[in-house]
Amino acid sequence: MKSLLFSLILLTTFGCGNKKTEVDSIVINANVYTVDSDFAKAEAFAIKDGKFEAIGSTSEIQQNYSAKEIIDAKGETIVPGLIDAHCHFYGLGLTKQTVNLVGTTSFDDVMKRVIDFQNKKNTTFIKGRGWDQNDWEDKTYPNKTLLDQLYPDIPVAITRIDGHAMLCNQVALDMANITVKTKVIGGEIKVENGELTGILIDNPMELVQAIFPKPTRKQQIHALLDAQTFCTNLGLTTVSDAGLDKQVIELIDSLQKTNTLQMRVYAMVSNTKDNLDYYLNKGKIKTKRLNVQSVKVYADGALGSRGAALKEVYNDEHNHFGSMVIGTDDYKALALKIENAGYQMNTHAIGDSANSFVLKTYKKTLANKNNKRWRVEHAQVITDNDFDYFENENIIPSIQPTHATSDMYWAKDRVGEERVKGAYAYKKLLEKSGRVALGTDFPIEQVNPFLTFYAAVARKDLKGFPENGFQKENALSRKETLKGMTIWAAYANFEDLEKGSIEAGKYADYVILNQDIMEIPEEKIPLTKVQQTYINGVAQ
Repeated sequence: MKSLLFSLILLTTFGCGNKKTEVDSIVINANVYTVDSDFAKAEAFAIKDGKFEAIGSTSEIQQNYSAKEIIDAKGETIVPGLIDAHCHFYGLGLTKQTVNLVGTTSFDDVMKRVIDFQNKKNTTFIKGRGWDQNDWEDKTYPNKTLLDQLYPDIPVAITRIDGHAMLCNQVALDMANITVKTKVIGGEIKVENGELTGILIDNPMELVQAIFPKPTRKQQIHALLDAQTFCTNLGLTTVSDAGLDKQVIELIDSLQKTNTLQMRVYAMVSNTKDNLDYYLNKGKIKTKRLNVQSVKVYADGALGSRGAALKEVYNDEHNHFGSMVIGTDDYKALALKIENAGYQMNTHAIGDSANSFVLKTYKKTLANKNNKRWRVEHAQVITDNDFDYFENENIIPSIQPTHATSDMYWAKDRVGEERVKGAYAYKKLLEKSGRVALGTDFPIEQVNPFLTFYAAVARKDLKGFPENGFQKENALSRKETLKGMTIWAAYANFEDLEKGSIEAGKYADYVILNQDIMEIPEEKIPLTKVQQTYINGVAQ
């Protein structure tokens, strides 16, 4: 962690009239945004046994509390520990062990990175992620020809940035038994002129993923610890991992119990038979750092790969609607099963057709229920009167502001001028729901939460484009954005009574920043740096 710009002082307590309460640490002279119900500000707080003991002015805290450790923040800004409401924490760590294709500007650029990686690593199975043909001059899908020529004996599978499309060479396709005759419901195997192109969209990818070499326990631990370092350096104290298997959840739990992993994890259980048979029968699992009480389900694919399920045809592909990746009857039955087990259902829904179906299913399944907090992950394209479903107190939109600024260059091409008005409509979702949970979907987007903050309030890319913001009427205020990254994200995880704000009795998770994100000029928000991250009052 970066060196602090504030000092640690050992306090010697002298005799005085009032007996002071001994605590573990005190923070003074800070610019504290508590994010409590009044969105009050403070100057200082006391911490005992990993929780906030008291919050107030510097003089109040110093008059009533003593501690061996006093942190003088010297006017720096402090916010509650940041929560990423939708990410892939474990996946982030794993990507560090594969080809990084994020930011590639052409397929030639992709190939250069693949070749460089393989020359250094000499792996038996080349995997990578991060390419996005929408960022290239030639925006058509690449094909496997060059991969076949360069790697006739080594399987290659490189995944699109959104995780909903994959390019494979012939070796990988053969190992997965994929031919031009292979049929998979919920996605597409691209064929041109009677030949496989190597592109798989959504469910067919699972055939290749099934032949991936399994990471060793050592590699898994390394991945989790790498991800933790990356995230705490950026101010995250809780991550909501959108899809984990039982073995990984149990590994996280074991690392947390030995204090090897400090990060708090809200683990959404991946929708597989084995996972559901175990967790829905076992019931909720809750420790101080781990929370398991939700299931991650996919309704459709992604807009960038044209897998999102739309009500009307894609604007840029004739007679193509995208598709659901789960049968409608299967989804309804799954919703009932999850509700009967007392779990939360968190559904990936991108297209307006998928969102409409999910919202109607939620409403019917949760009729006459309360405090269910079922989440629509992404809620990306909403049309007609479907926004009104979010007025239901049981339904929460879980959204990722940087998706808007990443997709804004081509979103209208996909859905047309009219439908795009209901896309990435974060303000409208907030007005209907009363709260939004904000995340990044990393490693699809960058981990940095201050890019999330900037995208939410400015609706611009890092070059300041577009000048007036992308569909600026759907920008969030800074106050709304900070809530979405703290207390509202905690609410979406059923954790708002223990974290998400700086209040007495809550976990002492907080972050010291180098500038005041609530007041600085908009364009300076992405330059925000974390001075120190604290979990349970302990520097990370």
